[in-house]
Amino acid sequence: MGVFTFVCKSNGGEWTAKQHEGDLEASASSTYDLQRKLVQAALSADSSGGVQSSFSLVCPKSAVCQVIIGGGSGGGFAAGGGAAAGGGGGSEAAAATKEEEKKKEESEEEEGDFGFDLFG
Repeated sequence: MGVFTFVCKSNGGEWTAKQHEGDLEASASSTYDLQRKLVQAALSADSSGGVQSSFSLVCPKSAVCQVIIGGGSGGGFAAGGGAAAGGGGGSEAAAATKEEEKKKEESEEEEGDFGFDLFG
């Protein structure tokens, strides 16, 4: 799994990006084209799996772009797909997660019970 973080700046209508702690660079006339070029640059360095990218403006002339390659692509959909592909191991992991959540809820109830009713 590779995580590539880029610092992006706009100067005179041209967007440029340099990798934070790395050598990858790209430039384009729009943020859309810049993000596409950064994804391609990251894929040229690491093509080990699926791609997820985000582009966040910090102010009108600067932004941060992050490209994640490989690993899970976040969200319940990917986790559900991984569990289905994993077979029996996925159901065991789901059961373990439910048990952990139940234990956590029980411990929260114990912490919050002071023996009096605030609203009664």
